[in-house]
Amino acid sequence: MSIELDRPGLLTAMISPGSRAAPGEDRRTPRDWVVDVAFVVLGTGLSVIGLAIPDGSRLNPPVVLHATIGVLAALSLMLRRRWPLAVALVLIGLSAFFPAVGSSSGLALFSLAVHRRTLVSALGCVAAVLSCLVQFWIYPPARSIPYVYWMVVSLTSLLCVAAVAWGIVVRTRRQLMLSLAERARRAEEEQELRVEQGRRRERERIAREMHDALGHRLSLLSVHAGALEFRPDMPSDELAQAAGVIRSSARECMEDLREIVGVLRAPDATVSGGRRPQPGLADVDTLVEESRTAGMTVMFTPLSSPPESIPLTTGRHGYRIVQEGLTNARKHAPGQPVTIVLSGAAGNGLSIEIRNPLASADPGDGSRVGLVGLAERAKLAGGTLDHGPTTTNCFRLHAWLPWPAR
Repeated sequence: MSIELDRPGLLTAMISPGSRAAPGEDRRTPRDWVVDVAFVVLGTGLSVIGLAIPDGSRLNPPVVLHATIGVLAALSLMLRRRWPLAVALVLIGLSAFFPAVGSSSGLALFSLAVHRRTLVSALGCVAAVLSCLVQFWIYPPARSIPYVYWMVVSLTSLLCVAAVAWGIVVRTRRQLMLSLAERARRAEEEQELRVEQGRRRERERIAREMHDALGHRLSLLSVHAGALEFRPDMPSDELAQAAGVIRSSARECMEDLREIVGVLRAPDATVSGGRRPQPGLADVDTLVEESRTAGMTVMFTPLSSPPESIPLTTGRHGYRIVQEGLTNARKHAPGQPVTIVLSGAAGNGLSIEIRNPLASADPGDGSRVGLVGLAERAKLAGGTLDHGPTTTNCFRLHAWLPWPAR
């Protein structure tokens, strides 16, 4: 996260890396102003060296005009961020006829390499070398030294190449810093996205657990409360039994809800102190007895293998599937017998089949949220789930869950 200061100090502006306006924009940061003023002062100071015209020059401009052009060239460096190519070409062209512009043209060449791609910088360097050839032809150095012309041209050309190389290094560093900043920003966004996806998956898991755990208990409450409503004159022993089932179901609902909320609040999901053990296939018998007590006719074929031999995760998913199947049968086919068959073995998988005759109501009635949740649960466990009416006018729910061999 970046923090923008309204009035940074001069020292901060001078040492703050990367506080530069983008090329082609008018906006300048404090560091940009410091650098621009330094360029103008440096260009003006070095232009004094070019005022000394050697004897035998082919052009001898007035000193005042020569100095004025040198100062104006230095001041034009303030425009190098907005028009780096135009400023560099104009100053390079003027430096061929006015040596006082030479220092400013070198600084403009460096700025061109910073703000434009390498090919444009290379063409600017070629133009600067050609300008050197013309300048030292118009203003030849000491002729008493052999080959002095080519020596001075070679030295000046090396300085131009060094300025361009330095500018390319600065440009590359800036691009690297921008790339790293962009990658850091994207990594932060991806991390936030992963956290949000984890939260959404956790919310979906909690919603499935609440639906599976509380839906069964509440349906039992609804059945017994309906019996009390339509049979207020039932015998006292049946009334006491129904009230006991309502009380125990309400207590179980509260325990399930408390456990789910406790898991949601727990800082560490591995902490299990004070929590009830998760139900498994060994608890399906209790589930069937509860449904029979509520008045359902349930024919249950248990698993031939000991339930303890099944992995805990597979057993928990199997229990929830049977629980939701009984809840759906109680809601959509009241009074109809339900058949539950558990089969399978280690290495072949666990098969769960729940059947009940279709009631007069449309089997497609309901939100089907429970079936969608079961399908998602089976998919997350690596299994499959299918459901729908059969040709024998029954509703069939079948699930297969992996059961690895020992």
